[in-house]
Amino acid sequence: MAGDLQVLNALDVAKTQWYHFTAVIIAGMGFFTDAYDLFCISLVTKLLGRIYYHVDGAPKPGSLPPNVAAAVNGVALCGTLAGQLFFGWLGDKLGRKKVYGLTLMLMVICSVASGLSFGHEPKSVMATLCFFRFWLGFGIGGDYPLSATIMSEYANKKTRGAFIAAVFAMQGFGILSGGVFAIIISSAFNFWFSAPPYAVDPAASTVPQADFVWRIILMVGALPALMTYYWRMKMPETARYTALVAKDVGRANKDMAKVLDTEIEEQKPAAAAEEEEIIARSRQQQQQQGYGLFSREFIRRHGTHLLGTTTTWFLLDIAFYSQNLFQKDIFSAVGWIPPPQTMNAIQEVYRIARAQTLIAMVSTVPGYWFTVVLIDVIGRFAIQLIGFFFMTVFMFALAIPYDHWKQSGNRIWFVVLYALTFFFANFGPNATTFVVPAEIFPARVRSTCHGISAASGKLGAIVGAFGFLYLAQDRDKAKADAGYPAGIGVRNSLIVLGFVNLLGLLFTFLVPESKGKSLEEMSGEQEEDDSSAAASNNDNRTVPVTVA
Repeated sequence: MAGDLQVLNALDVAKTQWYHFTAVIIAGMGFFTDAYDLFCISLVTKLLGRIYYHVDGAPKPGSLPPNVAAAVNGVALCGTLAGQLFFGWLGDKLGRKKVYGLTLMLMVICSVASGLSFGHEPKSVMATLCFFRFWLGFGIGGDYPLSATIMSEYANKKTRGAFIAAVFAMQGFGILSGGVFAIIISSAFNFWFSAPPYAVDPAASTVPQADFVWRIILMVGALPALMTYYWRMKMPETARYTALVAKDVGRANKDMAKVLDTEIEEQKPAAAAEEEEIIARSRQQQQQQGYGLFSREFIRRHGTHLLGTTTTWFLLDIAFYSQNLFQKDIFSAVGWIPPPQTMNAIQEVYRIARAQTLIAMVSTVPGYWFTVVLIDVIGRFAIQLIGFFFMTVFMFALAIPYDHWKQSGNRIWFVVLYALTFFFANFGPNATTFVVPAEIFPARVRSTCHGISAASGKLGAIVGAFGFLYLAQDRDKAKADAGYPAGIGVRNSLIVLGFVNLLGLLFTFLVPESKGKSLEEMSGEQEEDDSSAAASNNDNRTVPVTVA
């Protein structure tokens, strides 16, 4: 049926129209919010340590205990993993649109609630913060498979990769906006509620108003999601889901004609009885050709592909989230961010935000948009290989002469090489691992398989977030008084990440190229329908439509 449905052919060859760009913005604002919410926590974790774990008379500012730091940084990732699996499955069962708004409202509510974390003791504040950030991550997780699937099913086959990548590229603007907003807030609070550096006056280095800084930064993440909610609810279900899964071809025609501003007319309207017969036949064909997730037939057709998408996303996110969540620690280790004793608490937020904003501006955001421009030119496979290769090269270039980079005259070159790892992550596997799972699996399990692939990535992010926190501790300078174990040091941690990227390059060879091919061709649905048609004595008919 997929091969004969002209509504799907019309989608594949449709010219790029205004609605394509509208869909990018509507879906992309979810990823803008996702990135803001996931990564803004790295801007304020040191501030949380100063506010809630400062000990009067201590020689250094307070810091989060290792278990608390791991929980604060990683709990949202745990929620994201759960949300990707749950909403990915639900998107195939109920439809993409029916659960699309739910993920957004969950993000709005939990962003605000995270900033309102309550309690009289540090433990209660951190516990409520972690609780709300878990459910925030749960909503964020749902956005991954739904947004990717919706965009892939709306786009034409020539520019599909660019549009899916553009949705994901909104992450870059979310990361950048988080840093810019933190700079603005910290500058304003430092101006109105200034405090001397810690070394001058320990008691005054963290003014009471600093508690509002992290709360405001976390709560602002609700605004872009809230502004997008209405337009998400106005989006119709995708024509591919309606036609291939819900088996309502008439509705698919009407929805596509409305959103793509294309008139679709029936050549000769079939009688009601004949139309029911056609739909009944197509359902019977689906039952004959359909196979469940993880069935033998699925493993035979798509098992290698699913292994490729899950392993590459897992390995990529170990490195990517380690780099993003712990930029501040790496920059402090090489001396680019001054010691905390030389700054008050709000000044430290400003310095961290400025460093992360610079990295986002010169490498993260450009990397995303290089992918958007080139993905339908050179293909997904080539971009992923290029990205993993150069991430490996630059990680080793940072790690092997690490002591050389720590010298004051060489720090700027460390930052340049470090920025290049972000560029090639985004002009590389961070974008392509999101795009490809939305293109290569059948419509009936597309959202689920994307959710599984994305959840594998978040498992890698959890490994990176929790593992790097401990591994990066210098062996000879372990924070024994705070409970930190001796790690292998930043240098050896970067070497480990280099080998992780090398593995990602090797597993890329399990992933097929989908450039220029229709979704039905990539997923095998065209082949399935051809087989079913032959088995039905070549009498497979559909409601004829034409594109005016």
